[in-house]
Amino acid sequence: MTTMATPTQNQPTTPASPAPVYNPKSESTTVKRIKSTIFHIVALALVAMVLYPALWMISASFKPNSEIGGANNALWSANFSVNNFITAMEGIGGVSTLTFFTNSLILAVGAVVGTVLSASISAYAFARINFPGRGLFFGMMIATLLLPFHVVIIPQYIVFQQLGLVDTYVPLLIGKFLAADAFFVFLMVQFMRGLPAELDEAARIDGAGHVRIFGSIMLPLMKPALISTSIFSFIWSWNDFLGPLLYLNTPEKYPLPLALRLFVDQTQSSDYGAMIAMSVLALLPVLVFFLVFQRYIVEGVSTQGLKG
Repeated sequence: MTTMATPTQNQPTTPASPAPVYNPKSESTTVKRIKSTIFHIVALALVAMVLYPALWMISASFKPNSEIGGANNALWSANFSVNNFITAMEGIGGVSTLTFFTNSLILAVGAVVGTVLSASISAYAFARINFPGRGLFFGMMIATLLLPFHVVIIPQYIVFQQLGLVDTYVPLLIGKFLAADAFFVFLMVQFMRGLPAELDEAARIDGAGHVRIFGSIMLPLMKPALISTSIFSFIWSWNDFLGPLLYLNTPEKYPLPLALRLFVDQTQSSDYGAMIAMSVLALLPVLVFFLVFQRYIVEGVSTQGLKG
């Protein structure tokens, strides 16, 4: 009796396909890409929201007055014109725009020079000189940061009025030369405290005094903090509106923020187009000043200094 071969004995068996292997790295990479895409979309949306007012201001500076604030809310107008800039450059109230720019430049440059000099000297005294009551005076200076400016407006105005300094630039600049901005003093103090004390000791061994140590050693090393102070002081002074509004009465002495106010007269027709055009021109010096020195801001605010 012969035995018949079964199909499994004569036919070759095919190997089973391997089961898919789970790769956590590929899933992790996909999740990271999705998160990165969502992050960039949200970031671009926020950037668009932040930049839209600036884009609207630039576009409105080229629109006629009839299209500013009217029913036509389009970002760009078909009636492109530079008449607003021509009107803005002519000035207002018999005062040229160049005069307003010059006044703002005087105040801004004076604020930068006064703040850098007074804050750096005061910071050196607090950071490097041991004198009785140093901690108390430093704490009192920091406490002035909690005092709102509006609290001292009336007393300061009375003092300057009695001294006959109203309608001059002295009330706007004298505080800059007296280290009245505690924020900048604190910034430089923290930066100086990060500098090695061995530098001072080596200079004293060579016979250097405080003046030489401050001028030859500290100032060159404080370049990031000095530039950061200059940037913020320039911007804050250039954009200051309340101070000049309080102390200046003559239009020939007005800076740009007050000059912009002259274009808006609710009793007559207001030239909003020229006001916006002058606003764009007023932003240019601040933008250029910021772009030139922006790389020093983070380095200066970090106040890390050198490590010994």
